[in-house]
Formats: sequence, structure tokens, C-alpha cells
Amino acid sequence: MPKRGLLQAGEKVQFTDRKGKRITDQLSTGGSTQTEHGLIMHDDIIGGTEGVVVTTRTASREAQINEVHPERDANKPWKASRAIGGWQYAVMRPRLADYVLSMPRGAQIMYPKDIAQVIQLGDIRKGMHVLESGAGSGAMSINLLDAVGEQGHVTTIEMRSEFAHVARANAALYFNEEPQWWDVLEGDFDSVAATLEAHSFDRVMLDMLDPWNRLEQAWRVMAPGGVVVAYVTTTTQMSRMAESLRQSQHWTEPDIYESLERSWKAQGLAVRPDHQMIGHTGFLVISRAMAEGFDALRKRERPAKNAVTDIDDLTAEQREAQLEELELRDISDRKLRKVLRDLDHQVASLHRGA
Repeated sequence: MPKRGLLQAGEKVQFTDRKGKRITDQLSTGGSTQTEHGLIMHDDIIGGTEGVVVTTRTASREAQINEVHPERDANKPWKASRAIGGWQYAVMRPRLADYVLSMPRGAQIMYPKDIAQVIQLGDIRKGMHVLESGAGSGAMSINLLDAVGEQGHVTTIEMRSEFAHVARANAALYFNEEPQWWDVLEGDFDSVAATLEAHSFDRVMLDMLDPWNRLEQAWRVMAPGGVVVAYVTTTTQMSRMAESLRQSQHWTEPDIYESLERSWKAQGLAVRPDHQMIGHTGFLVISRAMAEGFDALRKRERPAKNAVTDIDDLTAEQREAQLEELELRDISDRKLRKVLRDLDHQVASLHRGA
């Protein structure tokens, strides 16, 4: 568990230089971290506090040479310059977001911006029992474990044993041991969930390709009023999940979110957004479980005309008529006449000016 106090061997630390470049490594007695500017000696850090500045030491030139193909570096004098020490790094314990982005991964991880939304909008709090489908590399699992605390419990279902292994190891490194309030069960979601007690979970987190196929078991294990959060990456997945929630009648009207992240530069009068940003990474589809015997309430509204009609199923005459209607459905004849008059006037003025 991240803590205060002196840095110990076995802990993960983050080194940040003046350019903002970060390196995360695990401290070991007698160990070192290779950087572009020499070596950071771990013995210089172990037993000290966070917030100090460490200076790299000069490494041997041989340490910079490609061991497999040394001939490739024979005419690269800059390789030797990288071994020169004297470069400074600030030493900190990594934040949870830093740890997630730097940890070894088997599967693609969720970004911190999406994880934060899962915790907040999924209303995941201390003492809760959470069911997670898909451990991946453990990014979401670690955040869930941190959110519910030792008073709660997280059960993760992972189909692939390799991913389960990666997730367990990353969690153990973050918490300094494998959390006792976590069960990792291997197998497919429906089969494993069928063995779990009904209505025993407060929240369900689905990070998988087809979460809409898991709604029956998710509702069975969910306590009434519980929240399901599905993380999907494509619009087709998002749409299918939303429609499946509506059709089941066991779930409230879904809320759908997408988060975009943009950092800013603020140096004197140079205040502007960074040129790069983290745009689309995924959608969150969120709904709540109805009690047994009660159907979800739906807003009675007429759907948009032809919202569910496939134009390829129409005859040629129907398609032509519908296209004409769609092209003009947002503009009245009166508005169209006014637009044409304005355009004719502007074109005539253009010719007069010429």
C-alpha cells in the first residue's frame, strides 16, 4: 500500500527530470536504474524520503553499447556521452495513475481518465462488493481494490490464466502483497457468475467485447439498485449495449459517457493547450438494476422517424421517396423559399460588384 516514511527496498519509485521525463523502477539493495544520462544508484535513495533530488553517476561506456550487435554502435560517439552522469532526477512514490501507466501489461489498460469515471459514476465506495469481468493487466482491478478498501471485496473473473497472472503480480507490487480482499476466478463470465450467490454484489464492472451477452447473470448477482458499468470502445458496441439494457426491462435507462483529456501549458504569458491530447479511448455505459418483479420505467416518446429502418430493405421507389423526405425533413417550404431568395440576392450582388 502506498505510504509515507522512508523509502524501502522493494518499493516502486518514480524519477522525474527537469524536462518532465519519468522513469518508474523498483528499488533494490545495490541496484541501479539506467537512464539516458548515467546511472541512478538505488543505495543513494533507500532509507531516504520522497521529494529529494538524486544525481546520476557516470556509467561505463560499455554499458551503453548494444550487446547483441556492438558493431551498430561503433561509430556513434553520442552513445558514450549518454553514460556521463551529473543529471538530476526528483524522487517520488508514483501516484496510482502513474503506476497504472508504467506497470508491465499483457492486455491494453484503461486510461486513468476512464477509470476515474468508472469509480465516480459507478459510485464505487469503501465496503462495497464489486464484481469485475476481465482483469486484463490489472489497472481497473487495482483501482477497484483501492476504492472499496479492506472493508469491501472485489471478485474478478478472467478467462485467460496469463492475464490473471499479470493482474495478480501488478496488484501485489502496488499493495506490497496480494490483497486479501480480492478473489480472481478463472473461466468465462457466465459459467463462473452462475456459481456466485444471487444479489450479493453492489456493483458490476464489465470490460469485455460483448457485455450485452452478460446482462442476465450480471442482474442475477446484483443487489436491487446496484450499478452496472460497461466499458466498450466502438460506437457499435455502445449502441448494442444500450439497446440490450432497454430491451431486458431489468435495467434503468442507460447513461452513456465519453471523456476527452487535454493538458495545458502555463509559462508566463504562454498559456495554451498542449498540441497533443488523449481523445477517444472508450465509452462508459451505465445503468442500475431493478428489483425482481418490477420493470424499468421508460420515457414515452416517439423515436426519430426511420431511426430503426434499414434503407437497404426498401424498394427502389420507397428508397427514393425516403431520401427526398430525409433531405428536406428539417426545413419547411417557407424557410426554403427564403433561403433561395437570400442566395439569389447575394449572387446578383456578386455580379453587380464585378
